[in-house]
Amino acid sequence: MRDKQKLLILSLVALGLAALFIVIGLNANNYEYFLSRRTPKVLAMVLAGIAVAQASLVFQTITNNRILTPSIMGFDSLYVLTQTSIVMFFGGMSAFAINHYLNFTISIVVMAMFSVFLFGFYFQGKRKNLIVLLLAGLIIGQLFGNISSFFTMVMDPNEFSFLQGKLFASFNNIQMELVYICTPILLVAAFLLFREHTVLDVLWLDRDNAVSLGVDVDRFNRKILIFSALLIAISTALIGPIMFFGLLVTNLTREWFSTYQHKILLFGCSLMSICALLSGQWVVEKILHFDTTLNVVINFVGGVYFLSMLLRNKVV
Repeated sequence: MRDKQKLLILSLVALGLAALFIVIGLNANNYEYFLSRRTPKVLAMVLAGIAVAQASLVFQTITNNRILTPSIMGFDSLYVLTQTSIVMFFGGMSAFAINHYLNFTISIVVMAMFSVFLFGFYFQGKRKNLIVLLLAGLIIGQLFGNISSFFTMVMDPNEFSFLQGKLFASFNNIQMELVYICTPILLVAAFLLFREHTVLDVLWLDRDNAVSLGVDVDRFNRKILIFSALLIAISTALIGPIMFFGLLVTNLTREWFSTYQHKILLFGCSLMSICALLSGQWVVEKILHFDTTLNVVINFVGGVYFLSMLLRNKVV
């Protein structure tokens, strides 16, 4: 089956799943209410799927490693620390916690400042080793996680209960205005990433070959890291951390399409991610009746798939 046919199939499946969420159960008496609730939810899943998938795909390309995602840079741990600190120092009923716009802005600013600091520290050095940047991000992420754990241990139980609702990806209380704010930003970032698909194809050959073909690798890596950080920061602030999800959909995409061309992989990964989020949320709502969260389903399926990849020696 050709790649264009596979993209068409994924597009039809994504449209079908979106229609399943939006249309089923509507009638003349309730359509206004349900459309106002369901449309932002579906749009948020589409935006989050595109952001996480594309950020993870290009991150794997510049690191030349299929088992890495931007979560190793500590963005999810920083988001958890930000939300924990807000509840710890200001309380769960403070404006910083319950005002969606203020909370969203704080999360975006904190993750953006962290990106500037981390990438600035890396690109200031004369000898730029991407592995050192990944190791620094991993260590800082562990530090953020330990601080968050300490705060939750000394936190009031009622505040802790409120905090738990913010630390897992949720599509049930999406704010329509935030979705509409994020939509143009994410679409512009995705478009700018797609324009670099030819350079990404070359970079997947590894750094030495890319340099020999005329690519300014350090400058290009800086650009891709900024785009990845922007996509992940907005997606995380909008719905919560679903970083492990990127590892699952990117590897599924690379195996199914079996191509190096990023103009195909970027579209395929985005569609695969949308289908996975929509189907996973449908399972949580209709089959499991909200007895668990989407994160649990993603981690279970992703963990099993990752172990199967290791056993089949598919990780390169």
